[in-house]
Amino acid sequence: MKRIVRISVAAVLVVAAVLLGGSFYMLSYSLRPDRVMAEKNVDSYKYMYEEYPFLEPWVDSLTRAGALRDTTICDPDGLRLHAIYAAAPRPTDRTAVIVHGYTDNAVRMLMIGYLYNHDLGYNILLPDLHYHGRSEGRAIRMGWLDRLDVLRWMDVANELFGGHTQMVVHGISMGAATTMMVSGEEQRPYVKCFVEDCGYTSVWDEFRKELKEQFSLPAFPLLHAASRLCDLKYGWNFREASALGQVAKCRLPMLFIHGDADDYVPTWMVYPLYEAKPGEKELWVVPGAAHAMSYRDNPEEYTRRVGEFVGRYIGTQGGEDDGAGA
Repeated sequence: MKRIVRISVAAVLVVAAVLLGGSFYMLSYSLRPDRVMAEKNVDSYKYMYEEYPFLEPWVDSLTRAGALRDTTICDPDGLRLHAIYAAAPRPTDRTAVIVHGYTDNAVRMLMIGYLYNHDLGYNILLPDLHYHGRSEGRAIRMGWLDRLDVLRWMDVANELFGGHTQMVVHGISMGAATTMMVSGEEQRPYVKCFVEDCGYTSVWDEFRKELKEQFSLPAFPLLHAASRLCDLKYGWNFREASALGQVAKCRLPMLFIHGDADDYVPTWMVYPLYEAKPGEKELWVVPGAAHAMSYRDNPEEYTRRVGEFVGRYIGTQGGEDDGAGA
């Protein structure tokens, strides 16, 4: 009998050790992919100029004019967070805060910066989220705690561009989930609408999908254990990090965009998100577009649809027209 008890205890300890080790590995794999992020940071401009050739002359012109600038803030823990920003070609209160995706950075969202600044004539601010780009941090936060930083960046953008802006927040992928998480918080009067492009319903849903597809593992018990470990180590868990829960509290207009060939954040996720959102909203499911490729594959239609949507809620200032800069 004692031997059976000893064997049972040993088995439980082995299982617990394996589960704990797996949880640490999952957090490191998903929230601290340092090699991937370092490689992306090094070649961000090169990559963007190859993918979007029109960006290089635009960025060069902003740089020569001293118009593309850096700014920093400190979060409540004293960590330095970085962003880039540029004023519109002509004075305006119309402003876009643009939020990047998983393991990306502000530079890798410059195509959306171009859309707003060059094509629509907006002021733009693009933050590096916690642990991304030139911002400090301990690990990726998948949008949940990032929503609080983005709210701070929205205040910064409002002050940088005159203190009385009309603002849209636009995110892609994890940045879209962040945008939806932001949307469920109380908003300043200057915030007028949101655009989310291929965001996930929740971190739990996205990680469960990745566990199954990459490792052929069920959610139980590893995802439960890793979520608890994330809470202990970083102060948030996978279940509470829910864009679905936050978008249900959003009272401002939102445009939902998702490619119908997206298998990373699967297309089905956009439908419960859209249904959960009360009030004014619009959905564009983009034929043939893979994950985060809706703009790259359809730049003219993407610009037209975004411009028309945000234009309903962000008016011109002082009677100026909607034309963009050269």
